[in-house]
Amino acid sequence: MHSRDVRDTFLRYFEEKGHTVVSSSSLVPTADPTLLFTNAGMVQFKRAFLGEEVRPYTRAASSQKCVRAGGKHNDLENVGYTARHHTFFEMLGNFSFGDYFKEGAIEMAWELMTERYRLPQERLWATVFHEDDEARRLWEKIAGLPPERIVGLGEKDNFWAMGDTGPCGPCSEIILDQGEDMACGPECGIGKCDCDRYLEIWNLVFMQFNRTSKGELEPLPKPSIDTGMGLERLCAIVQGVRSNFDTDLLRPIIARLEDLAGEAYGGPDRLKNVAFRVIADHSRATSFLIADGVLPSNEGRGYVLRRIIRRALRFGRLLNLKTPFLPAVCERVVELMGEIYPELQTARGFLHQIVTHEEERFAETLDHGLRLLQEELAALKASSGRVLPGEVAFRLYDTYGFPLDLVQDALREEGLDLDYEGYEAHMRRQRETSRAAWKGAGEEIPEVYVELAGWPPTRFLGYETLSADSTILALIRHETAGDQAEAGEEVEVVTTATPFYGEAGGQVGDTGWITGAGFKIEVTNTQRLPNDLIVHQGVVREGLVRVNDQAHLEVDAERRARIARHHTATHILQATLQKHLGSPTSLPSPGTP
Repeated sequence: MHSRDVRDTFLRYFEEKGHTVVSSSSLVPTADPTLLFTNAGMVQFKRAFLGEEVRPYTRAASSQKCVRAGGKHNDLENVGYTARHHTFFEMLGNFSFGDYFKEGAIEMAWELMTERYRLPQERLWATVFHEDDEARRLWEKIAGLPPERIVGLGEKDNFWAMGDTGPCGPCSEIILDQGEDMACGPECGIGKCDCDRYLEIWNLVFMQFNRTSKGELEPLPKPSIDTGMGLERLCAIVQGVRSNFDTDLLRPIIARLEDLAGEAYGGPDRLKNVAFRVIADHSRATSFLIADGVLPSNEGRGYVLRRIIRRALRFGRLLNLKTPFLPAVCERVVELMGEIYPELQTARGFLHQIVTHEEERFAETLDHGLRLLQEELAALKASSGRVLPGEVAFRLYDTYGFPLDLVQDALREEGLDLDYEGYEAHMRRQRETSRAAWKGAGEEIPEVYVELAGWPPTRFLGYETLSADSTILALIRHETAGDQAEAGEEVEVVTTATPFYGEAGGQVGDTGWITGAGFKIEVTNTQRLPNDLIVHQGVVREGLVRVNDQAHLEVDAERRARIARHHTATHILQATLQKHLGSPTSLPSPGTP
């Protein structure tokens, strides 16, 4: 079964069962500040589950784009080292908003698994919340599972909650026994280990309670169903392979890498195989995030994307891929998935441009940092040390811009550890030094700028141009950082690059406009912070502006010209005064007769 057929079989089955097939939502959650990325199929239905929105249907099914690479759900560091972890994946799910409940969910799940995908019944198990006797009885009745193949687990594994309060309920997982050859040892078993013998396929959440602020569970008036099943994992099972990376979703991307590297995947070099998997996975996350409007930056979603790209580039060096290679790998992603997700085709040229720029921008830093890191690791091993000093990791980051997670990856490969507390101590000292430097400049640093003090300087373009396009990295309102600002609000804006001159050297800051899709900001002043970060101060005149939005920055050219003329006249006046009256050091001090 091709992955397209696996996906279509799921959606068509539930359509036959009266479900409305809903398209995947964006990876950037709409009006949900609690999430960095869409990380599950239920995200776009969250308000429906909370009763805040009424949809024209009570049953839905979807194949949802998901990213888990930041915040609570973060699989980034595991990607490449296991057969199952991904930053980007597709989540198949069926949902009931007060319609069918446990019996219907279990009935349809079992029929789909055994009759449509034809998974062997004798190798399927189920888990239930250990207090959910109803679900246990339903698995026996509907699937005919013997009691020994229905495993009760605790709250950590089999009780789902939307948050500390709100909708929640027990859940039930469908497990496939992949065989004794996959066992991790004699103690291998469901709930006892994390190996791949007993592989979780599908999680059925029975949303039946509301947890109050006092921790009490109140029955919901309309119990609902929320399920999730990873397409990549299901494809591996249906296609008879032991790794998600051997499915037709990811193997063609690895094949493109084999062509670029001139090496074969699956050889004896474990680290090279890790590199193939990392790049294949990260190229998908990169492509889909950029297609959904996320751009590399130093904050929020853009920072996570930048980490993903840089991690892919670092593993590219293990395959001797020294020239820009990631754009070609992302192009393969577009070829494979552009028909299913047209936004990839729409963003094709832009995607190539952004990834090429990011790779070229980081290449010199990467190579220099890797050389220094290898020297430090060689010295550490020569002295029989096992822990890299935190000062070394900090110096690589602070002086050379080499990210901490790449240091940690390199240490992991060598079986070494990092003095993380030492690294954090140096970071704290750096922030304190930045704060002191700010105060030494005669200013009291607002709390919101403490984190900004460690950011790299804004790229100033104002000597070459008075207009430019850039990405919004930060939005500050009332000395508080936020994700968005709306019409009428005063706001401070930080961008990757800017033609706006920040007040410095006796010259006032520029004014002008920052505009983008659906928003317009009037810039009334521009300030330059002690770390050369340029902040645009102004008012949102139209629309809603968000972090990571693309923006066009336009300086008030006539005002800049007037300022420049006055600034030049001031220098001429100063030079003339010095010529006729002497330099400041030769003038008498105040009070001297």
